[in-house]
Formats: sequence, structure tokens, C-alpha cells
Amino acid sequence: MFYARKFPVSAHHFAALCFALLAMLALAAPLEAQDRPTEIPTEPRYGDENIGAALFADGLPKPGEEWMLALRFTPSADEWHGYWSNPGDAGLGMQVQLDLPEGWQMGDAQYPVPKRLLIGDLMNHIYEGKYAVLVPVMVPEDANVEGVSNVTGFAEYLACTDEVCVPQDAVLQSRQGGDFAKWRAQIAPPLSADTRFEVGGKNLRLAIPLPASVELSDPHVFIANERFVDYPPFQTFRRSGDVVTTTIPLAQYSGNAPSAVTGILSFGGDEGVAFAAILGEVPVGGEVLANMNSAAGITPSLWSLILGALVGGLILNIMPCVFPILSLKALSLARAGGSEAEARIEGVSYTAGVILACVALGATMLALRAAGEQVGWAFQLQEPGVVVLLLVVAAAITANFAGIFELPSFGSSSTPKKGAVGAFATGLLAAFAATPCTGPFMAAAMGAALLLPVPEALLLFALLGLGLALPFLLIGFIPALRRMLPKPGAWMVTFRRAMAIPMGLTALALIWLVTQIGGRWFAAIALILVLGVVVALWVVGQLQRRGKMAWPAFGLVAAPFVVFALIALPASYAAPAQQFAESILGPETFSDKALAEARASGSPVFLWFTADWCVTCKVNESVAIERETTKKAFEDAGVIPMVGDWTVRDEEITMFLTEQGAAGVPLYIWYEPGEDAEQLPQVLTADTLVDRASRSR
Repeated sequence: MFYARKFPVSAHHFAALCFALLAMLALAAPLEAQDRPTEIPTEPRYGDENIGAALFADGLPKPGEEWMLALRFTPSADEWHGYWSNPGDAGLGMQVQLDLPEGWQMGDAQYPVPKRLLIGDLMNHIYEGKYAVLVPVMVPEDANVEGVSNVTGFAEYLACTDEVCVPQDAVLQSRQGGDFAKWRAQIAPPLSADTRFEVGGKNLRLAIPLPASVELSDPHVFIANERFVDYPPFQTFRRSGDVVTTTIPLAQYSGNAPSAVTGILSFGGDEGVAFAAILGEVPVGGEVLANMNSAAGITPSLWSLILGALVGGLILNIMPCVFPILSLKALSLARAGGSEAEARIEGVSYTAGVILACVALGATMLALRAAGEQVGWAFQLQEPGVVVLLLVVAAAITANFAGIFELPSFGSSSTPKKGAVGAFATGLLAAFAATPCTGPFMAAAMGAALLLPVPEALLLFALLGLGLALPFLLIGFIPALRRMLPKPGAWMVTFRRAMAIPMGLTALALIWLVTQIGGRWFAAIALILVLGVVVALWVVGQLQRRGKMAWPAFGLVAAPFVVFALIALPASYAAPAQQFAESILGPETFSDKALAEARASGSPVFLWFTADWCVTCKVNESVAIERETTKKAFEDAGVIPMVGDWTVRDEEITMFLTEQGAAGVPLYIWYEPGEDAEQLPQVLTADTLVDRASRSR
């Protein structure tokens, strides 16, 4: 019996092939205990030409003791590989029968640490080269062992290359000898300490006790429970003292957790430990291991990440998603026409505000991820309450620029002390509003920050802020640059009024975003809150013009609206049923399963991740994605479009972004049939997708 298929091969076809083979073997010779034949086969049906099998015994059996046997597998060539007990997405685990005396019990087979083999979307758990599987046999205390020096048996297994899978079987006759000392050393030793697991949402979480001194160069957990978890090539690991925790996505979970979860934790290479986890509490938190596999397979050096964060922050100054805050910067820069000391103070204060905001956002994100939350960069804009707060702030700044009221922090003149406070506040707001979108260079740095130790990750966030603030900082310290700015004067009043227009447009965009993430009633309540705050600010402005104490009146007028909003907003929130708007491409909605099916079809796949709050995403969609020429190019090349909307929090999308080494959106990925993911630039041109599709025809 022979099965072959030339690669590239789709995941669907390859899995179907192996499952058909499994069904054929099961029908031909059932090996479950209740269906075992009365006699063990004495002749092989397929033979062991590609991977030979031999049975060895470690000495003679003794009553009341464990007698160790070993199945030694020897490939005929390097291209052939065998499988672990749980073969993964495809393949077949070994099945063995032994002809033992009555009362003798065969224990669970003991395996070495398997390796990962990724073919398309299929993750397989394999062994390459020669390997041995130990089979313990418990001999009863009253057993008569005289004359029992060997046993017979029968083994069925699968031999595969990257192109061919062939069933194998062998009639076994044990013999003395073999290198049991070496084989025992290669077996993953069992952990003596308790391992715990818990099932929550769509994930299995494990807490594996492991001394902190044990180095994990390339960790991976192999789960022995079949059809319980998915087999992703990348897993996230955290370490807290002598405990390692990992999160693994579940397969089609029925809701009934198994009584135990067994498997092997690979340290990297051939070293690892076997575990048997019981249901129990799994701690959250811990330091993310920086040596986890990245989507690129190579973690960039820290210096390249530092440069990427700095340059990425600098580029944010010209990215479309930063435009809403340009009015704040422009006004602050114009006000920097005072003394050199004032300019430096404002430059440093603005930089401090930007860096503090970036570090605070980064630290909050890391803390949430350490607590088990699936969040990414710009997580704050996935929270409806935060977006409502931003809407209120944008409306207040618009009212200030329009002259409705005066606020020292954004006024047209100030003392050096007040100027520093205003610049610091502007820096805080600038970073908070500017950082949701990731641009060139910044993406790799922010993605790596999710995996690095906390001090190094916070350094990257700080350098991102420094890059964002650098132009303003340079103007504050270089007189020649300041001399290029217009001198302060009456024109600044008109300029400030003009800056109310982009801020007002920002507020309108936030109203639309509030509607998208919370529904119409939620947006209506938010507008009532904004109206109340603006009315309160108008009252403040009237009192300011009369020279009277103004801000207590703000509290009196705004308080009823704030209290009403605090009660009504949670009650009116409604998560959107469909987040992504209609597209001329007619894309499928992203999920791991949908992506696997699309890639298994043998057609190219274009996958993009977007969010309603990401201005860069929307610009790219209008420039490159939502175009008739792109639609035609995709139709001609048979491209399957797929979109993931990250406007509100989605754990599956967050995990996928992390696997790809991305911390946020936009993210554009192209899959050629049978090939790995290709990340496209984060800023698309009109011809980017058309040209890429033309190469796939």
C-alpha cells in the first residue's frame, strides 16, 4: 500500500490522506484493547523497509519488578521520519501488541522529545534518524519467569518523508542487548512535582514546575491528548521563579475538561521533561521568555530594535494617524518664539510628557498581558470608555481653540512655568492619540517588546516616545530652527481659531468610532455628555470674560451630565454584531480555521488586519484595497481576500498578531500556495496589491 503526493500540498488534502490511511489501518487490524484479535499477526502486511523496527529486552524478567523493553526504529535513509504518540495535525502514532504471559501488564510507552515539522499549515510531531521507544512491562510477584527470556509482538506505524507517507508494520521478537543506558538518557524524564492545567475561553493554560536555572532556548509543549488542542508553531511562555506557564489554543472544545493533560515540554533540541498535569489553578504573570520563536524565525538584536523604535517614533510625526494632533504641536511650536530658556523648558517638558505616556501605555499593556489578557498596542482604543473620554477631550480642545473658553495649558501665552505645564500636557495627549497605529520600523520593535524582559521592553517604549518628540525637542534646543518659525503676534489668535477645524474633525471621527464600538444608543449618551461638557465650558468662558471665578461653575454644570453618563453608558453599550464594513472585495472574516481552509484551497490568500480607530488602516484601504483595479487583479489571480477587524478586543486576532511578531495594526500578509507568510509593507501604494497579485497568476 503506497500513498504519495508532490508538494506544495494543501493542508486539507494532506490531512485527508492521513486520516484515510488511519481509517484503513483501523479497519484492517483494530488495535484497541476491546477489539484485539485473539492472535497476534505472525506475518507483516507492509513490512518495515523504510523504517525498520527491532525489539530489545533489558536483561531477564524478575518477579514483582519492572521489565524494560525497547522498540528501536532505524530509517533506511535520512529523509524518512516517524511519529510521536500524538502525531499532530497529520500522521499516525505507533500501535504495538506484545504476547505476554497471563497477568503481565504492558505500561505506557516512554518517548524521547519529539521535533516539530511544519508543512504548509500542518504541524507534525516527528522523530528523525534512529530513535528508541521504551515499553515497560510489570511482572507479577508470583510470576513464573523460568524460560521467559524473550517475547513476541507486532507493531504498526507510519513512515513519511515531506512527499510520501507509507504504512509500516513488523513482527517483533525480542532479543537481549541494546544500549539501554543511552536510550533511557534520551527519554524525556517525568517531572516529580505537580503540573497544573486550567481551561478558560479558547485556551489551555499550563503551569509546569521547572527550576529557574534550566535554560529554555527554544521551548515548545507537545500535548499527548489527541484532538484537544491546536498545534500552533509558536507558543508564548512566561517564567516566574521556578514555574513556567504557557497558553495553547484549544481545538473544538466541548466544554468537558479531561481529568489529566499529559505531554512533553521541550527545552529546545533533544532535552525536555514529561509531565502529567492535573486540574488546578494556573498563576498569571511572569516574564515573557525573549527566546520564543518569532514569525521571522530570528529575533532582531536589541540595538536594531532600539533604532527601530526611535526611527518609528520619528516617522509617526508624518504618518496620517498623527494628523489629529498636529494642531496641538503647531500651536506649541508657534508659542516657542520666546526666550531660549523658555524654548528649552517647553521642549524638555513636551518630551517628558510624550515619553511618560508611551512608557505608561507600554507598561499597562505588559501588565495586562502578564495577567493573562490578550491585548496589543493601541489596546486603549479598544475600550469604549477610553474612546468616550478621548471624545470629550477632543471636544474640549476644539472649544478652547475656537475661543469659547481659556485654558492656561493651551492658551496663546503663559509664564515659563505654565508653558512647561502646557507643553507637558500636550506631550501626554500627543502620544496617547498618536501611538495607536504602527508604522515602518516601529512594528518590529513593538512586536519584540511583547517578548523581551520588562526593562528592555520599557526602554523600547521610551525610545518610541523620544522619536515622536524629537522634532519639537530639537527646535527647543537649536536657535537656528526656532528662527525659522514665525514670530509671536496677533496672527496666533487666528491660527488657533483655524486649528479648531482639524480638532473638530477629530471629534467627529471619534463620534463615528463610538458608534462603531458601542452602538447608536451608546453614542447618543456620549453626545449628551459632550454637550453637557461643552455647555459647562461655555459658562466658564462667559465668566472668564467678566473676570469672575469660573471653574467651580464648570463642576456645577457638568456634574449632572457626568453622573448621567456614568449610569447610562454601561447600560446602553451593545457590542457590534459585524464590525467590518462592506468591502468591494467581499472578504471572508478571519479565524484560524477560515485561514487554514483558505490556504488549503491552493489559491493565494491576502489577509489584512484593520481597526476603525486606525487612520493608517483606513488610508491604506482607500488607496490600495477598496479599488476596482485591485478587485479585478484578485479575480484574475484567484486571490482569496480575508480581513480581521481589531476595532474591539479579539483574543484570536491578538494571538495571531503576536505570532507574526506584530503588536498592532495595520498588518498585511500574503500567502502563496504551500509557502510561508509574506508580510507586506504597512504603508500601501495604489499598485502594491495589484503588482503582488500579478505575480501569483
